Amino acid sequence: MAVEGDSMSPTLLAGDWLAVRWDVVPEVGDVVVARRPDRRELLIVKRVTRVSPTGFWLEGDNPAASDDSRVFGDLRPDDVLGRVVARYWPNPARLTRRKSSSD
Repeated sequence: MAVEGDSMSPTLLAGDWLAVRWDVVPEVGDVVVARRPDRRELLIVKRVTRVSPTGFWLEGDNPAASDDSRVFGDLRPDDVLGRVVARYWPNPARLTRRKSSSD
């Protein structure tokens, strides 16, 4: 899967190609691929910042360039499709879970 846009900068940049582990339950701090709830045909890449009883709260690492849960609210668990495990092109790197400031 390829990244488009700047919403995950500096972690991920437009043109990065990602390896995704599908059908896993993500945790807070993980970067995930999800269906955008108001445009279900569009897949988005965002970070899980909170898990609530109603679903997952997702935010981009670059808030100024990100439409995320601040716009469309919690995502249902079945809209979160997989966890990004690595960028494999152009600069290969494993993605690790980002700890929250309260950890």
